[in-house]
Amino acid sequence: MPPSAPESPPAPTPLLPPTLPPAVVGPVPGPESRRLAERLARVESRNVTALDPPPIFWERARHANLWDVDGNRYVDLTAAFGVANVGHAHPEVVHAVAHQAETLLHGMGDVHPARVKVELLEQLAAIYPRGGGPAPAVRGVLSSSGSDAVETALKTAMLATGRAGILAFEGAYHGLSFGALDCTWRRDFKAPFAARLPGATRFARYGDLDDVRRVASLPGEAIGAVLVEPLQGRGGERVPPAGFLRGLRALCDERGWLLVVDEIYTGLGRTGARFACDHEGVVPDLLCIGKGLASGMPLSACLGLAGCFDAWPRSTGEALHTQTFLGHPASCAAALASLDVSARWQLPARAKTVGARALERLRRALAGAASVVEVRGLGLMLGIECARPELAHRAAQAMLEQGYVLLPSGPEGRVLSLTPPLTIEETALLDACDAIAAWLTRAVADDGRRA
Repeated sequence: MPPSAPESPPAPTPLLPPTLPPAVVGPVPGPESRRLAERLARVESRNVTALDPPPIFWERARHANLWDVDGNRYVDLTAAFGVANVGHAHPEVVHAVAHQAETLLHGMGDVHPARVKVELLEQLAAIYPRGGGPAPAVRGVLSSSGSDAVETALKTAMLATGRAGILAFEGAYHGLSFGALDCTWRRDFKAPFAARLPGATRFARYGDLDDVRRVASLPGEAIGAVLVEPLQGRGGERVPPAGFLRGLRALCDERGWLLVVDEIYTGLGRTGARFACDHEGVVPDLLCIGKGLASGMPLSACLGLAGCFDAWPRSTGEALHTQTFLGHPASCAAALASLDVSARWQLPARAKTVGARALERLRRALAGAASVVEVRGLGLMLGIECARPELAHRAAQAMLEQGYVLLPSGPEGRVLSLTPPLTIEETALLDACDAIAAWLTRAVADDGRRA
């Protein structure tokens, strides 16, 4: 029996939702979070969630706010790893998921696909970077996580070029599955599994085209592709020199390499443009997206020029690269809703404006501060590099106790990362910037007095 007709979706909100101020009503973490930490320690691998000190456990989230299990209210400056682009639990995204779940929750993505998979791939092809030229013919593969998308890109690059070598960058983070891990810079992630890694990746200094040429000349696997983040996210909100990505594009064209741009963190408005490569008018051969794609549902994609994807053989019933949840209908529906909200509310342009004001606010407040090496970023992807790693970790905990959730990133976790929902109210973000700057200034002064 077919499902009944769904209720109409919520009316589009004419104004961005307000961001409520922090409201800390008890200790952070509170007693219920501490109890849950003890329970989790008994059932989860000890390498997953850091439990000393105990984290806060989230109960619910809405727009740019979240509440923990002890009733404390926070302003989320992380967008939950950059996922909640249009805000937590946006009504239109929630409605799209609910309606799709009622109609078709799961399908057979590579055998008998759902209509919504086609609609999403068409939409993603339509917004692929074009560098001011005509829209290219684009193909893609949907998957569940960012590292899944990178795996697709690595396999596609090898098929298209016949070469296994990858050139990536110091500070890079592309995921922790084996293919992606080989391209991730951090040795602490790689060392325990080194015996299983192919070692087909060489690393150049990020932002340095001369070093790319130097590293490319070293012995090793013949290079088939360059894999790059237009801004490094977990590497510490690192912004390369102007023209770097454009220079990489020219170098790839010269050497016959594919340019694979990892926009899992930076894509879909985060940096003030739909894609960060749009800032320099660069058309990648392959593009990885995820995180904010579905604003809360697990979904990623590797998209690329048709000529690259045509290196794959035509499926005759058994795909060479697939997964059970490929093109998951509810996630696809969430992505279509999220893309629509982002376009209607002009969130990339808003991220550019609001992010520039927040960056200026932080730079002005922290100018000359002994605690800070640099304040940097683009759009709503901002980083405060602290002089010492322990200072960044103390700041993150102190801000949590004041009702702000943010994360350390970069080498040794010395960078305070701000990647809030693109819908965060500007005054709330600026208040957060003031609170962070005040703590960093005060902490160093206190340290000096104690010394």
